[in-house]
Parts: sequence; structure tokens; C-alpha cells
Amino acid sequence: MIRLLLAFLLVFQFSFAEDNNVSSESIPADTISDTPPVAAQPAGPQIVYLSYSSVPNKIINGEIFAVTIKSLSTDSNYQDISFTFENGSHIVLIDDKTTQTKEGNYFYDTFYFQVTGSSATLPDIIATASDDAQGTYPTTTTLKGQSLNVITLNPRSDFSNVIAEEFNLVTHKITSYDKNNNIVLFTATATRSDLSRMKMKDVTKQGIESIDNSFMSPKITYYAIIKKGVQSFDFTYYNLKNQTFEKISIPIVIDDDKVTTMSDLDPKDQQFTGLKLAITVIFLLTLFTLIMWKKKYKFLVILILPIAYLVYLMKPADSMCVKQGSNVYLLPLTNGTIFEKTTSQENLEIEGESGNFKKVKLSSDKIGWIRNEDACSN
Repeated sequence: MIRLLLAFLLVFQFSFAEDNNVSSESIPADTISDTPPVAAQPAGPQIVYLSYSSVPNKIINGEIFAVTIKSLSTDSNYQDISFTFENGSHIVLIDDKTTQTKEGNYFYDTFYFQVTGSSATLPDIIATASDDAQGTYPTTTTLKGQSLNVITLNPRSDFSNVIAEEFNLVTHKITSYDKNNNIVLFTATATRSDLSRMKMKDVTKQGIESIDNSFMSPKITYYAIIKKGVQSFDFTYYNLKNQTFEKISIPIVIDDDKVTTMSDLDPKDQQFTGLKLAITVIFLLTLFTLIMWKKKYKFLVILILPIAYLVYLMKPADSMCVKQGSNVYLLPLTNGTIFEKTTSQENLEIEGESGNFKKVKLSSDKIGWIRNEDACSN
């Protein structure tokens, strides 16, 4: 009896286990997950084909260079191609606005990059073609970024950190800064260069007064305070055309007027009043002599204009009351260099004006720029 009972239990247990296995295997796999099934999207045809048309064989670390992409659209409906950039290493896209040309069915788009490390890789360039008029879906093609051959310079100690296709000194001025130092102030232009990188070694103090950093034709106004006794201010830049270091030399010739600000860099240049005065007097006397000699007295009326101009030139210079502790700037720039502060409230002669600044002559006979808001309130 006991044996029959044990046999019955074994048969019942085996049957229950088999039913469980059958029910578990019969459930479809996709009904187990809580996530609904997603239909696979079929891959569309490739519409745009990309390739590199022009990449420099070697690039200097810090150089701004051009890369030209060649593209072809196999569908005439897809003519609007836009570009985006992803990934890349030690490289900066300078301008995402392309310069495009067309030859036959091919488009050539040129972009400018700057290398920022001793090794660099171009970013992946993703071209997206779309035809919104037809309501078609956009199609994308990716051109993988390639590694660049980057050369790191080994410059001399006078290297200015400037790499340029061309660098030109426009104007300069050297004046006495204090009893131990002179100040060099110059304006320069360049081609295909990042002039914001300019920095000299072995200089007491230096800085950029203003900069127009449009990379194809940048312009900079730079100053450096150097010790007295230095005969010339020398520095080098790397010339991309000649592939060599070129030297710039500014002779140290101190201006007699000891004007701290370089007048020919001012937004409004001031002419020499004395010279104007002399020319006007000579012109006036000559004209008066001719009229009296020819006895054409009716023409005396034309002397009114030069006489009026002479009176204008001879009138006393305007002045402004300046608060104690006001900043005196090298150039009329809000973030410009402050080279001095007024030690007391005083009236200063106005030499000119530009925007929110007045050009004044200090009690030390130096020239500087004062903000209008630093004028005395009464």
C-alpha cells in the first residue's frame, strides 16, 4: 500500500513539472518584455558622397589652416547641403561659414581650423542634404576626421608666439614711462594669424590695447614696458610663406615730448596747432598783400574766412575738472591700460576727444585719456 502511494506521488510530480516546462516554452519571447516592439528602419540610399579635396601635408602647432571638402549629390533634389562637426582633438573650428565653389557636379567647401596641440585630429564632418520643398527626409553622410601631421616649433627666446602668413608693423612710438622704464607702443597687421597669442619674454609688463582678430586680416595695438638702456625692441614671428623665423626690430628713440600716448594710434588724430596757425597767417598776409597791390578792395571780404579760422586757432584750449583718483588710460578703451591716477582734483587741458573719453595733458606733461564720468560734478 505504501509503495503504491509513493509511486502515485512520483507520477503526479513528474506530470506537473512537464506541464510547467511546456507552458513556459510556449510563451513568445517578445511578450515577456515590457517594452513594445520597434520596427527596424530600413537604410535609405546614400545621397551625398564626401572626400577631402585639400588638407595640408604639415601644420605648425598654433597655425590657422584651410581644409577643403569635396561633395557630390547623386539626387538633383538634394542640393541644400549643410555641415556639422563632431569629435576631433586639439583643434578649433575658426569659422563655420563655408567658402563654397562649384565645378561641374562637385561642390568644394573650405573651412578654417587652428591646431592647439602637438598632435591633432580633424573632427568628423557630417554633411546633411535635404529637400524641404519635396518633403523628403534629410540624409546624412559622415567623413571621418583624419590625423594631422603637426610640427612643434623650437623658437628662440625672442619669439613673439605669432605664426602668420605675413606680419607688418604699421606704426610705433617709444616714450619715457618712468625713471627706470620706457614704453613701446605699436600697431601691426597680419594675414592668417591669431594675434591674440602675442606674448614676449623678458618684458617687465605687456598687454594688448586693442585687437581686431578677424583671422585673415587681424590688427593689433600692443604695448610693452621695457627697461631703460635697451637700444632696440626686437622680436621674431614665424613666417608661413618662407617657413622661417623673421625678425622685427624697433629702435628705441625716445620722443622729446614724453607723451605717453601714441598720437597716431588715436581714433582722432590731433594736428599741430602751431603749424596750422603759421600757415593761416602766411596765407592771410599773402592774400591781403595781393588785394592791396592790385587795388581790388572789394575782395577784402574774402579775408573774413581765414581771419575767423585764425581766431578759432588762437582761442584758449578747453579744459576739464578731473576728480582725484581718476584713471588715466594709454588709449581711449574701457578695458585699456591704466598708467597713472590723478593725485588730486585739478583742471586739465583737453587735447581732443573720442567717444566717452577726453584726451588731456597731465601736470607731468604726459598725455592720457580720461573718461567723461571722471569729470568733476560741479
